[in-house]
Amino acid sequence: MTVLTDESDAEVIGRALRQPEAFAALFDRHYRKICTYAARRLGTGMADDIAAETFLIAFDRREGYDRTRANAAPWLYGIAAHLIAHHARAEVRHLRALARTGLVGVVEWDGDAVAGRLDAAAVGGRLAEALAALPATEREVLLLVAWAGLSCQDAATALDIPAGTARSRLHRARTQMRAALGMTNPTLDPEVDE
Repeated sequence: MTVLTDESDAEVIGRALRQPEAFAALFDRHYRKICTYAARRLGTGMADDIAAETFLIAFDRREGYDRTRANAAPWLYGIAAHLIAHHARAEVRHLRALARTGLVGVVEWDGDAVAGRLDAAAVGGRLAEALAALPATEREVLLLVAWAGLSCQDAATALDIPAGTARSRLHRARTQMRAALGMTNPTLDPEVDE
């Protein structure tokens, strides 16, 4: 069977209702991103399991997917986020271990992400400790935006929360991260030079 590359995720899911093997196209499009996100959250040891389970759940729930949403990434990240939440203690242990070692973790990323990782490496341990100290609900929104590259609206969709709630959580998380890292926001503090 030929997989059409110009199909939206929603069209692939719709086709997968009639032809279950069509779901493989969704897997091929998003597995690496979901696996990378899980690796950043929990370490590489659990990433494949989380990503695989994400797609098993998505396949089982494909009939309930809102096909008015062309892009299934927020839906998939939402499933992964719920699975990661079940491993919250492992995530905090992973972040604290990174804080002690100063390592940021080794996972493949694209060029922009690598540049961000190099910047983050400069504050390595403090960054990981600050992430571990965030409340889980705020950390989840922050990491969906920062590490998964979702918009705040898509993060809200992924977590099945109102967009305003996601914006508030993201703002609080960013504020707490800045404070923990000793950073200020030049747009909010007129005494800080750019």
